[in-house]
This record gives sequence, structure tokens and C-alpha cells, in this order.
Amino acid sequence: MKIEQLYTGCLAQGAYYIESDGEVAIIDPLRETQQYMDKAKANNSEIKYILETHFHADFVSGHVDLAKKTGASIVFGPGATTDYDIHSAKDGEVLQLGKVSLKVLHTPGHTLESTTYLLRDENGKDHAIFSGDTLFLGDVGRPDLAIKSDLTKEDLAAMLYDSLRTKIMTLADDVIVYPAHGAGSACGKNLSKETVGILGEQKKTNYALREDMTKAEFVKEVLDGIAPPPQYFAKNAMMNKMGYNTFDSILKTGDNALNPEDFEAMANHESALVLDVRPQSEYIKSHIPNSIFIGLNGQFAPWVGALITDIKQPILLVVPEGKSAEAVTRLSRVGYDNTLGYLEGGIEAWKNAGKDIDTLESISAEEFAEKAKATEINILDVRKDGEYKSSHLENAQHFALDFINEQMNAVDRNKTYHIHCAGGYRSVIAASILKARGFNNLIDVAGGFGAIKKTDLPLTDFVCPSTL
Repeated sequence: MKIEQLYTGCLAQGAYYIESDGEVAIIDPLRETQQYMDKAKANNSEIKYILETHFHADFVSGHVDLAKKTGASIVFGPGATTDYDIHSAKDGEVLQLGKVSLKVLHTPGHTLESTTYLLRDENGKDHAIFSGDTLFLGDVGRPDLAIKSDLTKEDLAAMLYDSLRTKIMTLADDVIVYPAHGAGSACGKNLSKETVGILGEQKKTNYALREDMTKAEFVKEVLDGIAPPPQYFAKNAMMNKMGYNTFDSILKTGDNALNPEDFEAMANHESALVLDVRPQSEYIKSHIPNSIFIGLNGQFAPWVGALITDIKQPILLVVPEGKSAEAVTRLSRVGYDNTLGYLEGGIEAWKNAGKDIDTLESISAEEFAEKAKATEINILDVRKDGEYKSSHLENAQHFALDFINEQMNAVDRNKTYHIHCAGGYRSVIAASILKARGFNNLIDVAGGFGAIKKTDLPLTDFVCPSTL
């Protein structure tokens, strides 16, 4: 028996390769499926099952493409309906894989069809669970993402409570836990940085698995503090349910080199968004006017999904040399399949063609501190709500990047704003979006709050209310 976790940091997502006696199961595959076929071929094995733990909302799974290429069966849990052929497994059904087996445990709560797969070894001993978004390390899945359900999030949270206590917590403490996500995913609120754990440890440390916890307490604690889901979640879930265009065709169209003239013409003719994915330091120095920055070096795909509201938006790319295929691939992972090409030769080719460029003013934290002490300035803090509440600059306006599209009325085009995040990545994203919408008086603070804290500017720290 061979188990391999294939973890993708940008999505904080774990896919799994399980092999026994020449047969393979792939759990929650990514959009680009060649890696799974290559791995099976190298091991002289065949992919028999593609197991989906649920309809994923934070990424587009590769199950449909992989099934077409291999003939493997797509397996969902009870109640799943799709626009393509699947095996809808029954609760308790056992799937044989070589000398091992996978038992289907229907664990509704995160979504109605959510399923955990219990792997039993050659001797029939419970070895591991592939828990999807039902159980994470340190957390459980958010119960507010079910597609077209008449049930409330409270109803789903109550279901999740029952699923955990009747299907998961009854298993032996030495069972290994392989979750679908780790820290950084928006599918939960308290996920561990670890990506593999032991069930017994989770029973001791995971707040949602407290032995003496009532259902009412569970519902309250699980729902407390959940931020609204990113806007692309529902769209990705529907793609996973209904199917999608093949990844190979998307890569062929998107990984298309365009000279500056053709690039500009296509941008105008197709009303395409110019997306610059280079490091922020390069974007600051020179970029195409009205282009949006979301760098590959950060949480690229989730930020694209959160900020580009039209999932069918035509996109043209400005990429570091040799990174075009990676950019197209990572866009497709969250359903942005309408990439039209990339600028051949990059920004230098654009300059050499005599095209206009723009820049973004950026100053150090020390320069920023001197300005802030000398005069009253406008400060936009684009970090998340929890970050801002924990500690922020006095007089800083909270302008969370997550919700920039909803709060444009909170900023004044006639004012000059100094923008910072935690480390310098998100502030440049925010500045690029504001610039594209006609805000021209923007100054980025390099290094963000991490650098600002090293200056002597006064901070406002969140203090918990006294319980006395």
C-alpha cells in the first residue's frame, strides 16, 4: 500500500494518491491531471477510482478530465447529482482497491454530500481517513456553503456535529487524518499548519471535537467568526457539479505569446483585463496602465477568485519569463478559464514598442513614519479584519482588500492615500485596483505593517473586554 499527499501551497489543498497491487485511487485531484497519470504509469498501475469528498468551492477539481483520460469511475457520496456520469456511493459501501479497501462514510454538514473515505489496510485494519472538509487539523469545515439548499447554516452545523460524533470520533485514536486543506484555506477559520495528523490528537486538541460539547455549543462555536465566503466559491462549486472545458484546451489557448501590438489590440477588442503577475517590486517600477497586479509569488489563485468578480472575464497576462503556463494553470484551478495569451518579451518589449507605461510610488516604512509624524496623512490598512483588530496604526482607515469591490465609496478620488498591508503584497494589489478605477494619488508603504511596527509610530492594540 502506498499513500502520497500531493499538497498545493497556493490553495492550501491536499490531493491524495493511493495505490495497492496495481490499482490507484486519486482523491480530490487538481485541475491539471497529467501528474496523476504519470505517477500511476511509473508504478505500472492503473487509476481505478477518482474519489471526491464533496463539491469543492475553493478550487475546480480535475475529476472530469481525469475520468475521460483514464476511464476511472468518479465517486461521490450519497445525494450528489451531476451533469456527468458518476458512481453515487451508498453510506457504508466498500470500494476494493487492490489488497486494501475504502469504506464510504457519509458525513454531511460542510455540504450535504460530504463524504469521508476510511482506508483499511491489507489486514482489514482501519488505517486512515480522507476527511475532505469534514474534519481539518484544528478545525472543521464551514457549514455555510451548501449549493441550493433550503437548509440554514445552523441546520448544516447540527448535521456536522452528528457526522463527527457518529462517524469520525468513534474510530480508533491511531487512525491517521488526511484532510483536504491546511492553514490559509478559507474553508475553515482555525486550520493547523500541519497537513497530516492523528485522530486521537485531534480528539484532545480540536475545539470542535470536545467530548463534553453539546450540539448547541458546537453550532454556536463553529459559526462564530466565520467571514463571508469569497465570491468565487459558489461558481467553482457549480463547475465541479456541472463540468467544464478540458484543461488541455484552456492551456493551449492561454499559453499563447502575443507581441505588443497584438496584445494591445486584443485587450481593446476583447475588453480583456490585463493581469500582471510579476513580483510587486517589478510592477511598482513599471507596468501597463490600468493593469491589475496579483503576483504569482503570493496567494495568487485565491486572490484572483476573491477580486475578479466575473469568472468568465477575458484575461491577458504579463508574466515573468517562463511562467506563462504556470499562470494559466493556476488561474484555471479556480475556474478562470478565459485567458487569451501573454505579452511576449514582457514589459521590456512593451517599452521598446513605444507603448505607455505607468509606475506606483512606494516609500519605506521609515519615510512613511517621518511623513506621518510631520503632517496628517490618509492611511489605508488593507489587511483582514482580524489583523486590523489585533493591532493597527492610530487614525488608519480599515479598507480590507477582501471587500475592496464593495467599499469603493469609502475612499475619495481627490485625496492622497498611503496604503499598507502586512508585508507589501496586498497593498500593491489594492493600489493597482484603485489606480485602474481612477484613483491616482496613491503611495505604497514597502514592507507593510511588519516594517511599520519597527518605527516609533503609535499603535492601537485590541484589548479583550474585562470579564470582571
